[in-house]
Amino acid sequence: MPVFQGYSILIAHSPKESTVAGINEIVSKLRETIREVDAEQLHSRWKEAGAEDGPLIIDVRERDEFVDGHVEGCEFIPRGTLEMKIENIESNREREILLYCAGGTRSLFAAKSLEDLGYTNVASVAGGFRAWKQQGFPVHIAKTLTPEQMTRYSRHLIIPEVGEKGQTKLLNSKVMMLGAGALGSPVGLYLAAAGVGQIGIIDSDVVDRSNLQRQILHTDERIGEPKVESAKKTLQALNPDVKIEMHNTRLTSKNILEIFEGYDLVVDGGDNFPTRYLINDACVKLGIPNVHGSIFRFEGQVTSFVPHVGPCYRCLYPEPPPAEFAPSCQEAGVLGVLPGIVGSLQAIETIKLLLGVGESMAGRLLLFDGLKTNFRELKLRRDPGCAVCGDDAGPIEFIDYEQFCSVSL
Repeated sequence: MPVFQGYSILIAHSPKESTVAGINEIVSKLRETIREVDAEQLHSRWKEAGAEDGPLIIDVRERDEFVDGHVEGCEFIPRGTLEMKIENIESNREREILLYCAGGTRSLFAAKSLEDLGYTNVASVAGGFRAWKQQGFPVHIAKTLTPEQMTRYSRHLIIPEVGEKGQTKLLNSKVMMLGAGALGSPVGLYLAAAGVGQIGIIDSDVVDRSNLQRQILHTDERIGEPKVESAKKTLQALNPDVKIEMHNTRLTSKNILEIFEGYDLVVDGGDNFPTRYLINDACVKLGIPNVHGSIFRFEGQVTSFVPHVGPCYRCLYPEPPPAEFAPSCQEAGVLGVLPGIVGSLQAIETIKLLLGVGESMAGRLLLFDGLKTNFRELKLRRDPGCAVCGDDAGPIEFIDYEQFCSVSL
């Protein structure tokens, strides 16, 4: 009997049982101090999550659990990285934060960690995602990155402002690019490399040897080939993930809406006023941003025209100037490296707008002087009397300004 009693004592105090007992005791104590909400309360607050004063919902499970289904719109931060990432996701320590895991235990520990960091309105979801599903609440299964994409975009995934959620957003984005020339070359290369899911390219020109001094999408062996076809070969060789939609045509008032329809943003890389006005008017009509760039000899400029946020192109230039005051690159020349600088600025502005991060250039014009290696910024203001975006603007009618020649960059 003493042996049996001794064996019983040994079992009761084995490391495994002691550990389990210790964890259960810790969890019980956490439940006494950490606020908990149930799945119904989470669902009620979830409906307000999109509001400015709504809660931040965080899934603290592992990635393989998250991809099998989660609460739509939540932030995904695995428990092991929560303390490192929370400050970048939400710095307001008074905002309500609701944390959930699979069954409600990991989220208790996560809530305690956030309280220790000074967050004052934290709650754990009792029963976790399991209770959410049992209640019949919607389960969202989002498109996830493949192992190859996880490797390709690995440097994006570690940036707090991008991460897997932002990279997925880029992969689902559609950008229309006017021109596969000087500005379109760096824009196209960097958007494709970044994983923008669909890139449309409009250009009716063919590759000419005089283009190759600045148009790095093309090669000498493709002289005489349509630029859209040459650009597609280069971009898909760089990133097969990206779908390229080619429009080997000239942009006109008759086809612009059909071509732009369904795109999230337009990048203007043209060098003629007729196209700039058409793009501006169509973007205002469709309510999509227009990232504008232009170059001249050693000088360049970049801005974004975002409908209802800042001015449009016509706020700056209500009518096209006379043709003699608007020389093309063919007439005035351009330093070959200049479009690399301006186009790269357009590319980063495009990515910021797609991700909804940082400060856009709406209402700001960035000027670059290559001879002085100098940047200047000008403030742009919306014209309340603008014929296209003004307070009393009527229906937008497209105009083809045929008196201006269209010369490809």
